[in-house]
Amino acid sequence: MMHLVLADSELELIPEKIAGHPSVRGYRSRILDSSLHHNAMKSLEDGYRRGRPDIVHISLLVAMESILNREGMLRVYVHTRGDTVIYINPETRIIKNYGRFKGLMQQLLERGRVPSNGEILMEARNETLAQLLEKLDGRKILFSPEGKRGSTGEIMEEDVVCIIGGFPHGDFLSPVYDMADEVVSIY
Repeated sequence: MMHLVLADSELELIPEKIAGHPSVRGYRSRILDSSLHHNAMKSLEDGYRRGRPDIVHISLLVAMESILNREGMLRVYVHTRGDTVIYINPETRIIKNYGRFKGLMQQLLERGRVPSNGEILMEARNETLAQLLEKLDGRKILFSPEGKRGSTGEIMEEDVVCIIGGFPHGDFLSPVYDMADEVVSIY
């Protein structure tokens, strides 16, 4: 089984601090998005890296449509800047339309879950990255440019937790280096 963790993902609701800004008021979506709210985000701490739901969207599209997931061998989790962990049901089909995806993420972050026909597709829990990793079996491998060079074939085992950053640049905000069994760079 492979567990894929998108750590420190820049997925969040629009902070109150910028909710009244002109570049924010004109949009219906309450998900912070740097491509729409760039001017307002300049006043936020770490504003240069925040508001990237597109990274989560693309990552989930690729992971959930993978052969590994279709064979039942993948579990995917999204850890956010605000210490929310999103648990993704392996049967979930990610919406391809980016605008609709942001609407779904807004619903998830506001209500805590996304149900469909009585089944929970996604659930958001107040949980730190450390709490999540403690629950997952397998060697914890952090992918980072700071790690030793290696290939994915060399590091995969039967049970493995792969941790990748869900942010555009910079380093992890969480103390993930201390939680990983190994830090690997594949590029």
